[in-house]
Amino acid sequence: MQGLIQRVSQASVVVEGECVGQIGQGILVLLGVEKADEQKSADSLLHKISNYRIFTDEQGKMNLSLRDIEGELLVVSQFTLAADTKKGMRPSFSSAATPAQAEALYEYFVAQAKASGLRVATGRFAADMQVSLCNDGPVTFNLSV
Repeated sequence: MQGLIQRVSQASVVVEGECVGQIGQGILVLLGVEKADEQKSADSLLHKISNYRIFTDEQGKMNLSLRDIEGELLVVSQFTLAADTKKGMRPSFSSAATPAQAEALYEYFVAQAKASGLRVATGRFAADMQVSLCNDGPVTFNLSV
């Protein structure tokens, strides 16, 4: 499971002209699910994302986590993160989870994030989404478990 995380001052997701998810300061995570992933993968990634120290402290050092700053989390499914781009000029998605498996793990990840006390907004699984963000820094990391 992969999470491309971006530290944001704000982010939103629009589907068919409707804003379906919006956050202020926090993390936008583009979530990619692969065939080998299971619930423990989602648990591990969520723990890492919510505790990853990417927010600045009083000295300007990245020492604070999403939990420390009581920030928000915007979770957006991102099928293309599972792409193999090593060969050729077209991505291969052979390692990507099936849509049913990916949706189940995406929904599980979101439910666990909410149950952990985080303020969570989402995109819409498998929809054509327009994602807007103000990347704060810019700060972006690709986390995988």
